[in-house]
Amino acid sequence: MSVEKKVISILREHGYKLTPQRKAILDVISRSRSHLTPAEVYEKVRRQYPDIGLVTVYRTLELLARLGFICEVRGNDNNRSYLLRRSFSHHHHLICSGCNKVIDFNECDLADMERKITESTGFSIESHLVEFTGKCKECLQGETVKC
Repeated sequence: MSVEKKVISILREHGYKLTPQRKAILDVISRSRSHLTPAEVYEKVRRQYPDIGLVTVYRTLELLARLGFICEVRGNDNNRSYLLRRSFSHHHHLICSGCNKVIDFNECDLADMERKITESTGFSIESHLVEFTGKCKECLQGETVKC
């Protein structure tokens, strides 16, 4: 099944359609190799759809993230950015506070913590997201080079 057919199928499953605007937003994100802010997505989509509103972009990004098509990352300034989810496996993010690079990682051993939290609070955990912020290797090397 093609990615577009999969998107259409999942959207329909949840009562949505793949509108031309949603498709354009998904296309912009899928062509990008780096995380895009909503403003960057908006500027790129406006080239094809000059009348698209920023609110439409925000709502579509929220929908696509909620349905698992894109990853949402919050940077140091708490601004959001988005990237196509190329791997549908469970993963988390390392966010560089120097250059804003985002690195995915799969190591996740939080089952015991989730169980303890559920037992102590009665909260039913459905999912979790872990984001670590720090400096990537390149930024750290750049800091040691400066004199």
